[in-house]
Amino acid sequence: MQALVADLNRHLRLYHAEDAPEISDAEYDRRFRELQELEEAHPELVRPDSPTHRVGAPPAEGFATARHDVPMLSLDNAMDADEMRAFDERIRRTLDLEGPVAFLAEPKLDGAGVELVYRDGQLSVGSTRGDGRVGEDVTANLKQLGSIPLRLAGEAATHPERLSVRGEVVLPLAAFARLNERRRQTELPPFVNPRNAAAGALRMLHDVDLQRLRSLEFRAYSVAEGLPEPIARQHQVLEQLRAWGFLVTPECRVCDDIEAAIAAHDRFLELRETLPVEIDGTVFKVDDLALQRDLGELARVPRWAIAYKFPAQQETTKVLDIFASVGRTGALTPVAKLEPVFVGGVTVSNASLHNQDEVDRKDVRVGDTVVVQRAGDVIPQVVQVVRSKRPKRTKRYRLPDRCPVCDTPVVREEGVAVTRCPSPACPAKLRNRLLHLAGRGALDIDGLGEKLVEQLLDAGLVERPSDLFALEREALLGLDRMGEKSADNLLAALERAARTTLPRFLIGLGIPEVGSGVADLLARHFGDLEPLVAASQEELTAVDGVGPIIAEKVRVYFDDASHLEEIARLRERGVCWPAIERREEGPGEDGLLSGRTFVLTGTLDGMSRSEAKDRIEAVGGKVVSAVSKKTDYVVAGEAAGSKLRKARELEVKVVDLEGLIELLENGPPAEPDPEPAAADAGS
Repeated sequence: MQALVADLNRHLRLYHAEDAPEISDAEYDRRFRELQELEEAHPELVRPDSPTHRVGAPPAEGFATARHDVPMLSLDNAMDADEMRAFDERIRRTLDLEGPVAFLAEPKLDGAGVELVYRDGQLSVGSTRGDGRVGEDVTANLKQLGSIPLRLAGEAATHPERLSVRGEVVLPLAAFARLNERRRQTELPPFVNPRNAAAGALRMLHDVDLQRLRSLEFRAYSVAEGLPEPIARQHQVLEQLRAWGFLVTPECRVCDDIEAAIAAHDRFLELRETLPVEIDGTVFKVDDLALQRDLGELARVPRWAIAYKFPAQQETTKVLDIFASVGRTGALTPVAKLEPVFVGGVTVSNASLHNQDEVDRKDVRVGDTVVVQRAGDVIPQVVQVVRSKRPKRTKRYRLPDRCPVCDTPVVREEGVAVTRCPSPACPAKLRNRLLHLAGRGALDIDGLGEKLVEQLLDAGLVERPSDLFALEREALLGLDRMGEKSADNLLAALERAARTTLPRFLIGLGIPEVGSGVADLLARHFGDLEPLVAASQEELTAVDGVGPIIAEKVRVYFDDASHLEEIARLRERGVCWPAIERREEGPGEDGLLSGRTFVLTGTLDGMSRSEAKDRIEAVGGKVVSAVSKKTDYVVAGEAAGSKLRKARELEVKVVDLEGLIELLENGPPAEPDPEPAAADAGS
């Protein structure tokens, strides 16, 4: 218990006072719960400095203090639906209620808690949460936030004499991306996450960064003092806050019972990646204010509210090893082998470190304790190293000088981040090329997975991708655990895969930078492979949606005689496709979505990606694979990943399936007429 108290108090200080957390929120919550359980079992050993008695951290030196007349309490956490039902049962038992309790569901904002005090409608004091009773007076900094009204909206006669508004200061994701880009350009370390960037901005004493402050957003969620008497429900509190001119998170909703509350939480989890600010759960409050008063508060938390946390997107674990993986292009990727940890809904045991420059920047070493993230992106990543836990005598990691698979000396071109194995005969490159060719987005060879590819390579039956289409039944039957039916199924799958389309064939070749969107653009523009192979780099760049970098990669690929030889072998062995009618412009030029560019990401419930693409193109729209500033809409379904995050960073419009159907049927909303220029003051 003594060790936990000391450890948790240290992490509280790092989190609240220094804006430099070393462990994930999930790890802190686990240690906090362990201490709570120990204190319940041994109340005689509870220490007076235990973090279970407090809700934050004491005010930092240098700031004037501001006392909260009504303490700013913390919230108890629920981690699953059963704990939510137990919370509901405690409420109904305490109140002796037989019927259901209605809750207000609010997205749990991941920012910095703040109190704003107004006197006669004018902002008087703005302060941080601090330790819950005394915070730091950061009024001057808060006045820079455009979302904080310096004077309440509405008739002055209706303003309370004293009003205390509580809310969260957050940094929108688009602003977070812009600030980090600015920091990279000036060779400053990027902010780890929006929450720390927001909290740090509020507590700047000197060299105040006005651009950072003005990027922040205050979202109000409660009134501690001064609420008008007619208001009897928590959702009415939010309506009153809006009337006073405050920004309130629009997704808040009333839930009639606990099952509706759990369903609302699940919906917020689905929406998480589409929201403009980070959330890490759902806050549920008893909607009836009279029932809130009857339930009351404990020393640290109210009995009438709870935070239902999302599954952790960040966790802390250890690096057991770092090894180099060789991809289909020969790129050597450093991979951290991790002590398995459950994060983002899956157990993670490996995380890509991308390249040598990234390893050097983060200084990840074997034995390090690291924070791992799996948010939106399918591939886990190491966010940061917990330097305080680094063992002695660790060594910096360097990629090997020779390919770990074929022992060929590796190369790294000047100005390029990737280290490659140049050998065309490298078994690792061939293995990954075969798996790529067989993938669903390429030739979609049913049944050709990792184990079978390994068998084919070990038996010497395949030395290049085209050899797949020359496989014979007798040779396959000689493989371990390959029966007649399995051999026939594979040969039938290869025969089906050989009759493909030009875009799928281009994807299967593995040309750098050519994914489904670019492959489709090239196929539509050139109609067949021969004109594409003969196209100059200038002709490639002229294709709408193909930039100079992609054009150069395509030209370099087709200038390699070994690639042309392999294409010829594939065609000789039956791989074919129908020619496409050449189109200099996209289809449906006069359609409802003419000139609009779309990116599809995630799974659309009720419409396949290919159907969505066809319908968009049928009314003049264009579907591309990468999100850029030129993208008009990102259509996001379930499990949308990095493309959705990129869209939010670039402030590209995001729609769901319902929004897409609205666009398909009615086109984009009409642009508002520009405001007439204001008349000159003297005219």
